[in-house]
Amino acid sequence: MITGLGNVTPLSGTQALLPEAGTVRSTTGDAFSEMVSELATSTVARLERAEGVSLQALEGEADTRAVVDAVMSAEQSLQAAIAIRDKIVTAYLEVSRMAI
Repeated sequence: MITGLGNVTPLSGTQALLPEAGTVRSTTGDAFSEMVSELATSTVARLERAEGVSLQALEGEADTRAVVDAVMSAEQSLQAAIAIRDKIVTAYLEVSRMAI
């Protein structure tokens, strides 16, 4: 089990995919790195929550619906993170192929 789950509340939709307005610094590089960092943190938190709820269900302390909701939320976040990673890699490869 992943340690350090703490008190994580479930998030719905794309609520945690992007930072709140006004929380991003003015420099574009910093804003982008903060957005990616928050996305990664949110994804890890959802994965940890899904794991915790699944273990609770195995112990008989959580119902099936809570497990399904947590796992679906974690899967959505993971798919979004993978799609963003793929776009970043594609953009990097395109920039690296540019003639200087």
